[in-house]
Amino acid sequence: MRLLIGLMWLLHWLPLPILGRFGAGIGNILFLVMGPRRKIALTNLRLCMPELTEQQRRTLARQHFQAYSRSVWERSILWWASEARLNRLIKKVPAFPGQQIADKPTILLCPHFVCLDVAGAATAMEIEASSMYVQQKNAVFDQALRNGRSRFKPSRLFTRQDGIKTILRALRDGLPYFMLPDMDFGEKDAEFVPFFGVPAATLTATARLAMAARAQVIPVIATFLPNYQGWQVTYYPAWDDYPGDDVTAATRRMNEFIEERVREAPAEYFWTHKRFKTRPAGEASFYNQPKQGSTA
Repeated sequence: MRLLIGLMWLLHWLPLPILGRFGAGIGNILFLVMGPRRKIALTNLRLCMPELTEQQRRTLARQHFQAYSRSVWERSILWWASEARLNRLIKKVPAFPGQQIADKPTILLCPHFVCLDVAGAATAMEIEASSMYVQQKNAVFDQALRNGRSRFKPSRLFTRQDGIKTILRALRDGLPYFMLPDMDFGEKDAEFVPFFGVPAATLTATARLAMAARAQVIPVIATFLPNYQGWQVTYYPAWDDYPGDDVTAATRRMNEFIEERVREAPAEYFWTHKRFKTRPAGEASFYNQPKQGSTA
């Protein structure tokens, strides 16, 4: 792993168009050799985009592997490049809403697009913030990740074990919370609400946190700029009348917003995650279907 981190450090000196093309090329290879992940991506795309042909879904899945690989290698720029270089490569649309964030507790809602670390870096260069953190199995990579995410303004990283009270305390102290809302962590603290028309176990924490802290929700999504020219980070208007008094309706509204953004950049959503892993009682898994001819 130390060799990989060293390679990433060396690669961050490359011009982004060269590094991006290198990452896309590695993604093509990964699409061919990572059969289980390819299968997950194609399963998700069949569920979410049944209007596409199978060939169109395979093309989209390959583009996703290219995008995901790019994001990993381009992370080296986020971790080691100067702020001046990052500011040249990151286009913020509109300007960073610093005063709006300072006015009241803020949840920065960042769904799992492959460039989410760009959104984090763009925000961290402007303000102190907090976010959820999953400890990596490899200690060397874990340290590199922590250093990369905290090298600008001081940040506070929470684990799931810290619980919601710790996050609430930070919000009430004026520290924005960078929230990743759309992974399947099981039925605990989640409800089954539609995602592309398929019931998906979705954490209700966004609505519950906003309600408890009286926080505004400002979505932020990072995507690639064309022709390997950098990234665009879009700060959307704060949601009006959110969450209301219905947590389920608020969670459904969140998923609908994410769907709209996915359709705008479908290759850049995190399709290799088992988004529909948890199923309602009695419903079979989408990901462990028996092979044709099997009686299992």
